[in-house]
Amino acid sequence: MQDPYGDNQTSLPYQAPTQPAPAPYQEDGPGPMRTAPYRPPETPRRSGGGVRTGAIIALTVLLAVVLGVGLFAGWQFGRTSNTATATPGLQSGATPAATVPPVTGNNIEAVREAVIAKVKPSVVQVNVTLQGGSGIGSGVIVDRRGYIVTNNHVVDGAQSIEVVLYNGTRLQAQLVGTDPADDLAVLKITPPSSGLTVITLGDSSKLQVGQDVLAIGNPLGITQTVTNGIVSALGRSVSEGRGGATIVNAIQTDAPINPGNSGGALVDLQGNLIGVPTLTAIDPEFNTPANGVGFAIPSNRVAFIVPQIIANGNVTHTGRAYLGVRVTDVDANLAAQNNLAVDHGALVVSVVSNGPAASAGLQAGDVIVQLDNKPVNDSQSLTDILVNENPGSTVAVKVYRGNQQLTVNVQLGELPSGS
Repeated sequence: MQDPYGDNQTSLPYQAPTQPAPAPYQEDGPGPMRTAPYRPPETPRRSGGGVRTGAIIALTVLLAVVLGVGLFAGWQFGRTSNTATATPGLQSGATPAATVPPVTGNNIEAVREAVIAKVKPSVVQVNVTLQGGSGIGSGVIVDRRGYIVTNNHVVDGAQSIEVVLYNGTRLQAQLVGTDPADDLAVLKITPPSSGLTVITLGDSSKLQVGQDVLAIGNPLGITQTVTNGIVSALGRSVSEGRGGATIVNAIQTDAPINPGNSGGALVDLQGNLIGVPTLTAIDPEFNTPANGVGFAIPSNRVAFIVPQIIANGNVTHTGRAYLGVRVTDVDANLAAQNNLAVDHGALVVSVVSNGPAASAGLQAGDVIVQLDNKPVNDSQSLTDILVNENPGSTVAVKVYRGNQQLTVNVQLGELPSGS
């Protein structure tokens, strides 16, 4: 069975389960996601090192393609410049990073080599001890005080965490906090006396399709491996199978992302972190990773979430719009059973007391068919639309209440942290 996250390998035995039934309802924002059957793969092995790997945990990713521009419009931060700047709440390295020459017509190889030399010292290997097993992932040093960003799924369930620096130094790490909704986590190590090389955060809102990128991490436990590719697409909303994480404005890339890459660095040709590689898509026909279809969390989301975790140990502001309803998919069978006026949409099962929907007058039994002039055909499409919206903005929600069609104006709230 293949791991779309590309890491968190364990020695625990797994059997291929049957496909679970769809969740009976889904809250707006992160919620239960459907999975697909899988089969056990051959067991991968590390080359060298002491971390034991075994069967890769099977997780299936559902891709919800969000068309158009401005997917990050609801989250206002870091959109001012293509040049990387200091991120509030993060402390850059004490010494200047290596310089990278500008790209000219005939120096692309030299530029890549300079970028790798600049970035590699800030990328670490993350070894985790799990109950009955162990795992490998990657991480990136984002603060000279010893703070490292990685994926939440890399450290999920970890009993202990070890970080291996670029020079081979092994240090115990503490888990500062996690953000399962974004699949992010922050670790803390005690910096060595020689200090740490800190990566520079770039502005992911300025990325262009076709732009060259490099992925640096520890695939299959082979440390400090570099792969290259381009930005294949932008504006994707990717729902992960485990933990309910939804990567909004995910960066799609054809730079190979393999087991162990998760939590590492996706960088541009100036050596700026523009994404955190997280998962690869699964080909449903063969149940294997789809070649050249990987996804990364955008650096602007990292810049928004990580300082909150460092300061508070958790996320205090999600920046995500919140409607405050529980819904289920409407199909022909459900419509017939409940005498609904339409055979598509999102049926409101319940509304959150004192939430945005309740305050606007939406009721259980309403069928949402449109939000902000965009069609709602099921609960997933409702979620996809909401990730584009701003907390505090007012949207028109078209519903059927019995046979009556109504339009209700709802002022969206902010999705509570931990939802």
